[in-house]
Amino acid sequence: MKCPKCSGERSSVVDSRNDGHTIRRRRECQGCQFRFSTFERIEYTLPMIVKKDGRREAFIREKLKSGVQRACEKRPISVKQIDQVLDTVERTLHERCIKEIASIEVGDLVMTELKQLDSIAYVRFASVYREFSDVDQFVDTLQALRANASKVRA
Repeated sequence: MKCPKCSGERSSVVDSRNDGHTIRRRRECQGCQFRFSTFERIEYTLPMIVKKDGRREAFIREKLKSGVQRACEKRPISVKQIDQVLDTVERTLHERCIKEIASIEVGDLVMTELKQLDSIAYVRFASVYREFSDVDQFVDTLQALRANASKVRA
C-alpha cells in the first residue's frame, strides 16, 4: 500500500476494525510516519446479461422487477415477496461467480421462484419470457404445471 504523502511502499497496520461488511485498517508509513486509513470490502459484481440477439447489457434489477411485477399484477403477492424472488435470483448470480449469463438462464431462475410462489404469475411470466406464439404452447405449459401439481399431491 503506497503512502498518500510520500508514496513510500512500506507501511504497517496499527489498528484494524471489522463491521461485518468492511474492514478499516489504520496504517503508518515506515518512511514518513504518516498515518492513513484503508478500507477493504467485498466487491459484488453481477454478470453481464447476454440477450437473445447477442447484445450484452448490465444486469438491471429494476428492469427485471418490472417484468416480475407485471406477471404478479392482480395476484395476492406482496412487494416483499417480489423482492425476495429478486434477492434469490441475485444471490444465485453472485454465487455462480461468472462474468456473463444468457438472459434465458436468468428467466429460468425467475420462473423457478415464481412457480413456487404463484402458478398464475409463473404462467404469465413464462408466456412473455418464452414468447409463446400460439395457444398450444400456452396449453402445454399449463398441462406441465398441472402434471407437476399432481405429482406433488400424490
